[in-house]
Parts: sequence; structure tokens; C-alpha cells
Amino acid sequence: MGDFFQLDKPIPYEGPSSRKALAYRWYNPEHKVMGKTLAEHLRFAVCYWHSFSWTGVDPFGAETLLRPWQKPGDEMANARLKADAAFEMFELLGVPFFTFHDRDIAPEGGALGEFEKNVWEIAKVFEAKMKRSGVRLLWGTANLFTHRRYMAGAATNPDPEVFAYAAAQVKTAMDVTKALNGEGYVLWGGREGYETLLNTDMKRELQQLGRFLTLVVEYKHRIGFEGSIYIEPKPKEPTKHQYDYDVASVYGLLKAHGLEKEIKVNIEQNHAVLAGHSFEHEIALAEALGILGSIDINRGDYLLGWDTDQFAMNVPELVLAFCQIIKAGGFTTGGLNFDAKIRRQSIDSEDLLQAHVGSMDACARAFLIASKMIDDRALELPLKSRYEGWDSQLARRMVQGELGLEQIADYVKKNRIDPQPRSGRQEHLESIVNNYL
Repeated sequence: MGDFFQLDKPIPYEGPSSRKALAYRWYNPEHKVMGKTLAEHLRFAVCYWHSFSWTGVDPFGAETLLRPWQKPGDEMANARLKADAAFEMFELLGVPFFTFHDRDIAPEGGALGEFEKNVWEIAKVFEAKMKRSGVRLLWGTANLFTHRRYMAGAATNPDPEVFAYAAAQVKTAMDVTKALNGEGYVLWGGREGYETLLNTDMKRELQQLGRFLTLVVEYKHRIGFEGSIYIEPKPKEPTKHQYDYDVASVYGLLKAHGLEKEIKVNIEQNHAVLAGHSFEHEIALAEALGILGSIDINRGDYLLGWDTDQFAMNVPELVLAFCQIIKAGGFTTGGLNFDAKIRRQSIDSEDLLQAHVGSMDACARAFLIASKMIDDRALELPLKSRYEGWDSQLARRMVQGELGLEQIADYVKKNRIDPQPRSGRQEHLESIVNNYL
């Protein structure tokens, strides 16, 4: 250790009283709660793209993050150097997992064959480093949005050759993910959308997208990949209309093609906000529909209308999200992936470590608060009381279809039912949450 981050041992847990910048206050990976350790509950993963590939460029400014693992010259040598830096950071942070896009781990080169060769070469580097460090792969994915060939989408592109190229790229990414014992594979349709119906056949594009997803599921079973397949909902950016806008639209797409039992969602807080929802709403809906899979743990800026991908630091927001995750039974193959960028003014390598440490602490603290609230049944009992009327015989018969509309109307008239409103007690419940913070 120490080649890139000037630390010679992993960042320690020192407890809430610690004032060190590089020490965990709340994330004690061995601490047990609700029958599992925090490491098992939270399943942290560092992403390979923003953390090691982003240079700080934005629409109005050039690179600000000049990293020692980003050197001009031989691209494959640079890719191996980036892998060295990545695994050094994984071990310093003590995270159990990482995630990657294919184009972030290896240069594209020329034709697809050269790209495949490059990706497999770095995969072999990963394999050795994973064996030595014990760090595992949470999920892999293919970048089907950066190259100009994907400017009109990948699966939904009007050119069938682009569809075919994307399918070939996904095949390689899935093969690599399986070879590295990845626990899942993500489909991120960043450009599966359109700007105007003047040049868009929406029905055709939806059919193409459904077929593409089916191809992926079929291939998963053909190669015996036991991990989960995820779709990441993504609204608005970069296109106005996207077919994977939010959890509800993803479920509708899956249902239309008979894939709702095969594919789950990877939810991101920033995307939830851009879609006009809260993070906890998207998690709760995914759980209700049976498609909750994994989480990209970041946050957005409520004053900005694009994907800022900031590290999650807002403990009260995270508490509400973790309440839903815990109630859903927690993660199986998924986890918390830091799909987040440090700010382009945070130019030191140490800033990258501090961002992860701070966000891991925020998540751990929020999880501990949420688990205490659930253990105390602080919100469960008021919620149960609010819906207790649905335990009555009449309510069950209405919901189960034993009573028709006429019978229900006759019952109301006969029994002179005159229901009175009951308080939702929102402020009281918000105060309960605050009392645990």
C-alpha cells in the first residue's frame, strides 16, 4: 500500500468520538445488528468509473482531477495502473465489493475483437487481485452510451447493426462478470429514449428493447450465470423521454415482455429525485412489486436538474430509505454501490478516500437508527392502527372479490354507514423519526 494514497494500513473504526478525517465513526463492519454484521447488511461497493475514470470535466470546464493513475501513453499500461490504484483503495477502505463498466476498465481500441481482448486482459488482472485481497465483484455492466454509435440509443437504435454491436458488447461483459463470480449484472439504458416523436417509432423501439432484455435473460440461463439481472431506472437526462423513467415504468416494460420474474431494479437516489419521486418511494414501490434488487447510493442537488452524483451524506434522508430496505428483507445479491463523484474542486487523492469514509459512516449511522426504529416498532404500530379496519370481515370480502359493487352499496345503505375521517398524524410521525436521529 501507499503507492497512490500515502497510507500503509486500512482505515480503522474508532467510534463516534473520533475526530480523525480518515477513521470510521459509525461503520464497524463486525458490529452485529438484527442477526448480521454491518458489512453483511450494507454490502458496500466502490464503482470503477467515477472514482478512477472521471477527470472532473464538465460542460463548462476541462479536467481538474489529475490522477497519478491517469498517465498519457500506452492505454493498456494505464489500465493496469488504474487497477493497481483501485485495489489499493478497496483495501484501504475495507469494502467487500467493487463494480465496473467494461469501457472503464479497458480501452476500446479498434474493432470489437480488440476491445474484447483488452477487457479480458484486465479481467485476468482483476482475478489475481481479487484472490489476494478478498474483494469481490458486486456486479458488472457494459457502457452502451458513451461512444457516438450510441447517440440514438443501443437496444432502441434505429440501426440494427448498433443493436447487434450492443448485444455483442453485453455478451462479453456478462462473460467477464460470470468469470469473476459477480453477484449481478446491470443494464443501464442511459440513452434508451428519444428527443422528438418526429423521428421516433416508439412502438418499434419498445419492441426492440423488450427483445434485447429477453436476449440477456436467455443468455444468462444458457451460460449458467446465477447472479441477478438489474435494470437501473433513469429519467430525463440525457434525453427528454426515456423508456426506463422510474421503477413503475421499468415494471411495466418488464411485465409487457414477461420478464418481471427475471429482472430486478438497481435504484439510484439521484434518479429518483430527477423522476420527481423520493428515494424511499422508489424503494418501497420496487419492494411492493417484487423487483427490489440493488442500490446506487448517492444523492442529487435539489436545485439542479441533472445527475450530480454526489456522495450520500444526508442521514435523515438515508434513515427513511433504510427503513424501506430493512422492511423489504435487505439485500441478497445486491448492495450499496457508490456511484458517486467527488466535486471537481476536491482535487486531492485523499478527498476520494474521505468521500467514501464519510458516506459509509452516514449509511451505517442511518442503518443503525432505522434498525432501532423498526426493532421498537416506532412506525409499525401507528401504521398498523391506521389500516386495522381492513382486517374486518367486510373489508376482506370486498378485497377478495366476494362482494360486487351492488352488494357493497346495499351494505352501506342497510347499515347506515357514515365514515368519519381520521387524522394521518404526519407531523407526529415525523417527530418520531427526529427523536431517533
